[in-house]
Order: sequence, then structure tokens, then C-alpha cells
Amino acid sequence: MRIEDLREASDAKLVVAIGRYSQEALAEAYRRHGGAAFGLAQRLVGDRSMAEEVVQEVFLRLWNDPDKFDPDRGTLRSYLLAQTHGRSVDLIRSESSRRRREEREARLNAESGYDLEREVIDMAVGDQIRSALATLADGEREAIELAYFGGHTYREVAAMLGQPEGTIKSRIRSGLTRLRAALVETGVVGSGA
Repeated sequence: MRIEDLREASDAKLVVAIGRYSQEALAEAYRRHGGAAFGLAQRLVGDRSMAEEVVQEVFLRLWNDPDKFDPDRGTLRSYLLAQTHGRSVDLIRSESSRRRREEREARLNAESGYDLEREVIDMAVGDQIRSALATLADGEREAIELAYFGGHTYREVAAMLGQPEGTIKSRIRSGLTRLRAALVETGVVGSGA
């Protein structure tokens, strides 16, 4: 169909031409109805770029699936406006849901006292504790790791290591004393603490 013929064609004929992949027919449909679709989208979503996105998607849907338009059920304009309304509502819901999710995450972070500086300090202290643990004798380090980091009782640690409970208590006590001294030396723990 020639461009002059497209300008005179009915909306139904335009859609048939769009079904035959006529870019000119799509351009004519946009020329006729794009402004109304954009006006509705902008009124609903309240943002120019989001409204442009909605209109682009509506006309892309028309391009990809022109058979969904039924001229017996209404005009092309009413069809496109209904599509614009539906897509705008979807976008509003999606944006609203995203905002609620972001607000919830921000609230959780605020409630949990998220503090980047504190987190960096904790990581540095953790590194110093790991270094101090590495200086302990194997028996002391193993017993402390199982008891304090593994959450096991003295009795459980003794059974796991196949050692008497008294030996485990002594190793933990002497290991903690040496660990404290190493942490005082690095400044992680004050000498009076």
C-alpha cells in the first residue's frame, strides 16, 4: 500500500497492512493514535519517559500481534487506549511494588543498625583474632574453635578430640589467656579489659 493510500485507509485496513509487516502502516497508526495513547499513559503514570515506554510497548504489541485487534469490537483507537491503560496500570503496580520493597529493605537495614564503618571495623578485628588464633598451639586452638565457634560444651569437645575433659578445660583456659595477650598486644583489647 502506498503512503498516500495509507492516509486514506480505515483503521481496519491499516491493521491488515501491519499484519503484512508494513512499517508505513504502523507509522500511520502511530500518527493517528500515538498522541492519544501517550496522553493517557502520561496522565496515568505521571512520568514522561515511563509514558513513552508504555506507548512504545503498546505499538510493539500491535506490530507483533495485530490479530488481537477485532474491528467488530471497537475502533483501533479504543483498542490502543485499552492496551495503554492496562500496560500503565501494570507499570504503576510494578513501580509501587518496587518502591515498597526498597522501603522495606531500607527499614530493615536501618533497624538492624547497618553501619558500614562498624562492619569494616568488625572485619578488621576478625582478621586480627584469626591471626592471634593462629599463634596458639594446635590443641588450644582446636579446643577453643570447637567450644566458642562451634558452640560445643567442654564435654562434647573432649569427646570429639578424644581427650579428658580436664585437659580440654586447661587447654581452653591457657589458650584464652594467650589469645587475650595477643589481642592486647595488637590493640584490639585494652590492657584493663
